[in-house]
Amino acid sequence: MPTPVTAPVDLRTDLVVSGEVHYFRLDADQWADRLDTAVRTGVTAIATYIPWLVHELPGGSVDFGDRHPHLDLPRFLDLCAERGLSVIARPGPFVMAELKNEGLGYSVIRRHPEIRCPGWRGEMRPETIVDYLHPAYLEAVRGWYDAVIPILGAHAVSRGGPVVAVQLDNEIGMLPWVTNSPDLSDRTVAELVETLVASTSTADVQARYRVGDTSFDVTDQSTWAPALRSPNEHQVLALHRDLGRFTRDRYARYTGLLAEWMRERGVGAEVPLLVNVHGCWGDRATMFPLGISQLHRTWADGEVIPGNDIYIGDLDLDTLPGLWVSNAFLAATCRPGQPYGVLEFEVGSGDYGEALDVTTGPEAAALKLQLSIAQGASIVNYYLLAGGRNPMLFEPAGDGNDRIAFTGERHGFAAPIRPEGDLAPWFDETTRLTRAVADQAQTLRAARPERPPVAIGFVVDHYMTEYRVPGSAREAAFVADLERFRGSGAREILTRALVVGGHAPSATLIDGPAAFDGLPTDQILALSPTPYLDDDIQGALVTWVRRGGRLLLSGPLPQHDLEGRPATSLIDGLGIDIGVRDESGLHAMTYAATPGRTPFVAAATVDGRPAWDGAEVAVGFAHPLSLRDPAAEATVLAQLARSGEPCVLEVGVGSGRVVLAAADLPCLPGIWDAVLSRLGAEPAVRITSDSRGVVVVPCRTPEGVEVVHAINVSPWDTDLTLERDGRALLREPLTLPRRAGAWFVRRPGEEYAAPGWVGGR
Repeated sequence: MPTPVTAPVDLRTDLVVSGEVHYFRLDADQWADRLDTAVRTGVTAIATYIPWLVHELPGGSVDFGDRHPHLDLPRFLDLCAERGLSVIARPGPFVMAELKNEGLGYSVIRRHPEIRCPGWRGEMRPETIVDYLHPAYLEAVRGWYDAVIPILGAHAVSRGGPVVAVQLDNEIGMLPWVTNSPDLSDRTVAELVETLVASTSTADVQARYRVGDTSFDVTDQSTWAPALRSPNEHQVLALHRDLGRFTRDRYARYTGLLAEWMRERGVGAEVPLLVNVHGCWGDRATMFPLGISQLHRTWADGEVIPGNDIYIGDLDLDTLPGLWVSNAFLAATCRPGQPYGVLEFEVGSGDYGEALDVTTGPEAAALKLQLSIAQGASIVNYYLLAGGRNPMLFEPAGDGNDRIAFTGERHGFAAPIRPEGDLAPWFDETTRLTRAVADQAQTLRAARPERPPVAIGFVVDHYMTEYRVPGSAREAAFVADLERFRGSGAREILTRALVVGGHAPSATLIDGPAAFDGLPTDQILALSPTPYLDDDIQGALVTWVRRGGRLLLSGPLPQHDLEGRPATSLIDGLGIDIGVRDESGLHAMTYAATPGRTPFVAAATVDGRPAWDGAEVAVGFAHPLSLRDPAAEATVLAQLARSGEPCVLEVGVGSGRVVLAAADLPCLPGIWDAVLSRLGAEPAVRITSDSRGVVVVPCRTPEGVEVVHAINVSPWDTDLTLERDGRALLREPLTLPRRAGAWFVRRPGEEYAAPGWVGGR
């Protein structure tokens, strides 16, 4: 057996790299071998789902090893402890993991079909979508917790055991989102309407959902669910907001109940609780903030630790913005000092379908791991570290294979440790990068990202797009605009330009006008506002600028709130008028544009020279801008090439300044360097290289130890120099290979040390 690792870890203070090993997909006599191999990689913890479905016997009772050795959870936990491996337990009730019924015991729905939820038009989806707060479902969950949680409590770290964290459910709200099937059951809709009435009044709710002289009768509960399952075009955006916000609160109440039950059943306060966030879609993280939007209230107390899921394959210039904002937006929802991380971090080949159609190189995991740690993640769980086999169900399902999962017999065939226990070609690279992190774990954990010059605005309601009424043209256009422009901006260029430009942006959570109350003015706020932004947020944003804030607006300026009503506090406060959006022919179906037509933007002349060097550029859209007061303080930075109308404008407002980039500018370094310099943005560490694919993240410990991460996500080798405060960080330029990373450490009074680790290629 390999030398045991030090245990236990503390997820609140340590940098923890764990590996997912599913005991229930292995024979009991294989557990020791897989755990010994896990120790070889350098992970300090093992994470595992504990599926209700797998442990449930016919009749509804559960087995934890009394009858079936591969279900002997206490023994598996003991084997982890013997090797000094801590355990992150994930008991559901939902676990997903390609399991049938999403890991719920079959008895639940068989006994309580009423927990299933109708969605739009009353459709009942085949997926396992339930009312999380239905009394029958909650009673069944309590029964499962009565069986499993005392085992975890008995093996908790406070009792000398290995269990150092327990996850609350899994990917809450994911199934309703990906199927566009919200919970619109009679009882849930009744609760929604009652909540709306309690927060306003019966008359207000009646007026809110009235069309002409008709509306559903708020005093007649039997009309509520049918009406809201099939809303008309007048009602869709009101329902969009009401349902999204209401569902967020229900998820928070649900996880609060689970946490309470865990504590009551023996998992003490010394064991942190986790929430796993879903959101990667089509090998990209662009949509991931939607999951954060759904669940951010579940860890708002500062006690629960959130973690995201990362399934993007390679990290390159294309996928970089999505991963960056996923990490930054998650951090923005946490309190100071609250840990966060990645609870599902892919380390395999990416060939999840055994089709050899996707192959992710071994350098990808190293790049993603370093970037996540640089951005502040302190927990990273390799998913999966070890594969296995799906055993037969105890009760035949009659579905073709009668196994616990829908993936066939073998599972986790892309993992570094294959289902049969042999090692994949990428095992050695996984081990190398894990041990490299472990060697510097204390310093890397203590070194938090430095406060950057720019923060990206995370308007959480812009990502509240998980539900949309089928067939509604109004809601479809609304959601399309949000998806096109929110967060990272059109084509994700806002984030990409900031990251590769050396600014290492953080994020600021904007969940209402109060977000600006204490927002400091010494950091630039970069915001892609979309055409929809609530008027009270617009007004608070202008007030913040007047106090001295510096604001970069990239994208179409808002003229409506998130219910489609006129909202012009921002353009009124800035003294700006907006012309008709000039669209590329690619978007002619939605906006005024001629097929084949493309807007072009050219730099304006400022102080006798172009605002930036370079020829005119094609853009996807542009908004002509004009000042209401021609005498107002303003500088035109760019204009439409055909008409000469301004579309990038710098204006002074009170003590602050705003740059309005109302055009889909390309990611040309000269453009964004010029735009950001107008607001005084200077990277903490300046990069000089022949490639704009290098990401630099400066970090610092409370004791003043500096750690600078440099990650080359491009496919080109580059000669790199780094400069801080006018001084070169390194004595000579560094050749950073393509798709590789390095970090540099400087202790107070010393020079930067040569890179102790280079990952990737």
